Amino acid sequence: MPDLLVVEKLRQVFGGRNQTFAVDDVSFRIPAEPTIVSLVGESGSGKSTIARIILGLLKPTAGRVLYDGADIFSPGREWNRKFRSEVQAVFQDPYSVYNPVYRAERVLKLVIRKFRLAKTKAEAQALMDEALRAVDLRPEEVLDRHPHQLSGGQRQRLMLARVYLMRPRFIVADEPVSMIDAGMRASFLNILLDFRDRHGISTLFITHDLSTAMYLGGEIIVLYQGRIMEQGATQSVMKAPMHPYAQLLISSIPTPDPRQRWEEDLSAAPLAEIGEIGEVGAFGAASASNRGRCLFANRCPQVMDRCWRARPALQAPYEADKSAAEREVACYLYD
Repeated sequence: MPDLLVVEKLRQVFGGRNQTFAVDDVSFRIPAEPTIVSLVGESGSGKSTIARIILGLLKPTAGRVLYDGADIFSPGREWNRKFRSEVQAVFQDPYSVYNPVYRAERVLKLVIRKFRLAKTKAEAQALMDEALRAVDLRPEEVLDRHPHQLSGGQRQRLMLARVYLMRPRFIVADEPVSMIDAGMRASFLNILLDFRDRHGISTLFITHDLSTAMYLGGEIIVLYQGRIMEQGATQSVMKAPMHPYAQLLISSIPTPDPRQRWEEDLSAAPLAEIGEIGEVGAFGAASASNRGRCLFANRCPQVMDRCWRARPALQAPYEADKSAAEREVACYLYD
């Protein structure tokens, strides 16, 4: 059985003379079996750019994305209809996708009408009720209200109800819980897990919140300045990160113990080494001048000379440790 989604050597370049590589040769796969893959990284790491490309909203500078074995930018009305019905998105700001003039029920009715999911009004109403209950919403409390009358959590779950109506194979969720309160986050994440387990829907979950990625489990991809630093099973990576950047990212999670001070002990690379190569940006963003090295070198406490000279490949680490099983790391420490 072919993979559900294949991202091959994806590259997205912005700018003319001074080019910025927002996505720099990123490759990963999502299997046909229902799963959840978390794409994590700090702001500016290229997460949302990758999401836009996968959704077909942005054509990449280089590389390709295959869905069910076909390029997502393949011409043809029938294939595009299939892709749009099987791949759905949940965005960060639920309010921005609503027309404030219309009531919430219109979001669901449009989907039912466009994709001909019901033949009668009674069937359409039954479908809407079922979809809302599947995401823990009461139809009588939601359908007749305008978007501003719903909470952030309700608006976001209404988007999941819309997805439920479509019964897609794949969801791209871009920072979906960042604008809802902590009390509703677990409920939202449980719905995604339920979609996977009961309805066979896979999800690419994009977030900077590592605790949500840990809750969802599955696989994790750690992104930094448009490049994959480490990827593997979420539990394995979170418990024993191997790449220095992944270690920094995971150590930045605050502990719930108020007696334990939250400190960052990762020091920057020696200035002398940076000076030998030349000036770098605040975060070492990928550009035409520094693509041939590790972009994390100027922040890494274990930087070596070769880190400045060549870009490390993403590969299985040379270790016998079980924690390194089915893991890939882009770091010379494990070469």
